[in-house]
Amino acid sequence: MQTVIVIDMTATKTLRALAAGVLLATPFALAACSGETTTATSTTVAGDCPTTPVDVVVSVDQWGDIVSQLGGSCARVKTLLASSSVDPHDYEPSPADAATFQGAKLIVVNGAHYDEWASKLAASSAPNAPVINAAETGGEEPHEDHGTAGDHDHDHGEVNPHVWYNPATVTAVADAVTAKLGELAPAAKDYFADRRSAFTTSMQPYTDTIAKIKTGAAGKTYAATEGVFDYLAAAVGLQNKTPAGYQAAANNETDPSPADLDAFLKLLNAKGVDVLIYNTQTEGSVPEQLRDAAQKAGIPVVNVTETVAPGAKSFEAWQVDQLTALAKALGV
Repeated sequence: MQTVIVIDMTATKTLRALAAGVLLATPFALAACSGETTTATSTTVAGDCPTTPVDVVVSVDQWGDIVSQLGGSCARVKTLLASSSVDPHDYEPSPADAATFQGAKLIVVNGAHYDEWASKLAASSAPNAPVINAAETGGEEPHEDHGTAGDHDHDHGEVNPHVWYNPATVTAVADAVTAKLGELAPAAKDYFADRRSAFTTSMQPYTDTIAKIKTGAAGKTYAATEGVFDYLAAAVGLQNKTPAGYQAAANNETDPSPADLDAFLKLLNAKGVDVLIYNTQTEGSVPEQLRDAAQKAGIPVVNVTETVAPGAKSFEAWQVDQLTALAKALGV
């Protein structure tokens, strides 16, 4: 049986711990956490809208592009974090961010404690605005009080927060956003329905590529340093073979033991996998060592990102590019 390894190096505290705890030469240099700040980006699609556009605030760009497509000219969408230079896990919002939420008629957050700061701002600055929580909408976490969940900002042990990589959640969020926009602007309900149909059409290459990989590579295995790619890996029928101890450490944001790291490296060195998926937004000794081991073993490396890749024209284009590279690496 062929094996796939997915190296998911998300810019989280776990990654910082990995570098510090495994006796490697240098700590992580988090390219995705450069310390830069970002301002909200506003998007309004040109076109005819039969009513006053709805003001929408979205926490992160993984969902911002989708909401902008669904809202079209009938939505004024502001995305708080629209830059790959900012780590959503650790972002500290500014007074300007709080002001951005004021007046919002709809708020979209990722949830699963990925962007808890956004849920807090929504509760304090726009308490009457409905909030669509992607993780809850996709069934990845139970409903919770958005204003009181701040004590668990980085507790990702039970819930994988990278829910935009779950095709079913993307569909569920798109449906929820369309329905809520229609409620907020009834005169544009048909317009939003048309936008939803157009989004389905634009996502067809994404859907087709997932089906192609599932047909040609179902049953192949993968391993991951983090869980960012797990949802999409499951969607294409791959099996997770990450060493259990290493995966548990990563999920709980603790240092993996030397034995767990060694097990991971042995898996690569023995060419026990078919592809290594590598997050280019994170640099450092741990991911570099794993990447080098894969390349030395002749394992192809497929690059992925946690946030929308710089230069990507849309969410679906970003995802299709990654899936196409994965399909090529798997030979399907």
